Amino acid sequence: MLAFKEGDRIPFEPGDGPYDPHDAEATRAFFERADLILNGRVVRRGKRGPQKAPTKKLVSLRLSPEVVEHFGSTGPGWQTRIDEMLVKAIKKRAQQMRMRALSATRFAQLRSGQRLCRC
Repeated sequence: MLAFKEGDRIPFEPGDGPYDPHDAEATRAFFERADLILNGRVVRRGKRGPQKAPTKKLVSLRLSPEVVEHFGSTGPGWQTRIDEMLVKAIKKRAQQMRMRALSATRFAQLRSGQRLCRC
C-alpha cells in the first residue's frame, strides 16, 4: 500500500531539497539542468546555469607527452590546473614587464641627472 494517493500533496519544507515539487516552474528548471542517467550511464547532460565567471574558450592544443602525463596523473581537473598555471604565468610576465619598464624609466632619469627621490 502506498503512503500517498495520486494527486495528494507532497509534504515539503524549504530545506527538504533543491526545488519545491509543488512549483511547476521550479520543477521544470531543476530537471532541465539535471543529467539524465540510464543504467548507470549519462544519456544526456543537463544545461548549465548562468556563468559566474567569463566562459572559457574551447581550443585544440597540442601538448608534449610529459605535460599531459604530469598533469593527467594528478587526477580529475588536470586541464583546469593547466589553465590556472598559464594564467599565473601571464600575470607574472606582465609584472616583470612593468618592473622592466619602471627600471628603464629610472635608468633614463639617472642618465639625465634627475633626482630619483625627494630627499
